Amino acid sequence: MTEDARAQDAAAWSDFWARNSASEANGCLPERWAAIEEAQKRAWRGFIAGLPEGARVLDLATGDGRVLRWMREARADLVLEGIDLAPELPPAPDGTKIQGGVEMEFLPFDDSSFDAVVSQFGFEYGDTSATAAEIVRVLKPGGTAGLMVHRGDGPILEHNRARQVQIDWVLGEVNAAGAVRKALNTPGAGAGVAAQVAAALAILGEAKFGSSSPAWEIPEALRRACIMGEKDGPQSVEATITAITDQAANEIGRIKSLAGACATADDRPALIAAFGVHGMGLRETTEVREPSGRALADFLRLG
Repeated sequence: MTEDARAQDAAAWSDFWARNSASEANGCLPERWAAIEEAQKRAWRGFIAGLPEGARVLDLATGDGRVLRWMREARADLVLEGIDLAPELPPAPDGTKIQGGVEMEFLPFDDSSFDAVVSQFGFEYGDTSATAAEIVRVLKPGGTAGLMVHRGDGPILEHNRARQVQIDWVLGEVNAAGAVRKALNTPGAGAGVAAQVAAALAILGEAKFGSSSPAWEIPEALRRACIMGEKDGPQSVEATITAITDQAANEIGRIKSLAGACATADDRPALIAAFGVHGMGLRETTEVREPSGRALADFLRLG
């Protein structure tokens, strides 16, 4: 990954966590699938059950620290730390420590510092060869790694690819932002007419993709911005339009990153080989399934 790509990823994920910092937020998972978190929790409970008393655990690409929080709930004796590329993160869960702006490929820890290194939907986003070398370096002799990785055939990528199609439609094909801006700046039209344009596009988006889709959410957000703009002025509307389109661009970037991560995780021989050259092997692979029974991830134990 180039330095520019790293910077873009860091900015996109900082924006994501800034808007999804509530403890009940579901990360990259759609909110209606909150129940599948129980399957993820079970995988982590099973992993930490065999760790020694007072084990020190490092979570890579920790995000909002949800894995650390689940571990803390299950075992109060663990020493829990996390790192993430995003420089701006939600507060660390109670009893844990998180550092932002840290690359997995360059961990700021001494050799043999941790009893376990873990990652949920993080390892496969980076340079897996360099990160595997760092994991082995910071693990104590006999240490273990637990990685929950994406699957290209799973519902997470499927859901996000659908969102990408919807964003492309509303901001590309129908150019909602451009249409609202045009009405906003047309003499005799202004914020009131711009709000009507946005409302019409929201109706189209809802009819085509549903009321929970970006195709409805984005023009609806534009409509509300225009209504507020009747009081605050066109400059306020312009600023909000820019903020909305920037957020959409960040989401597209994250979806493309997700697709790349799925491809990396699906190349399992290469992923395992990245550890093998350092003497660490795959011990077990377990499917993590949503309530329907569909596999959403694989849990890899290495040691």
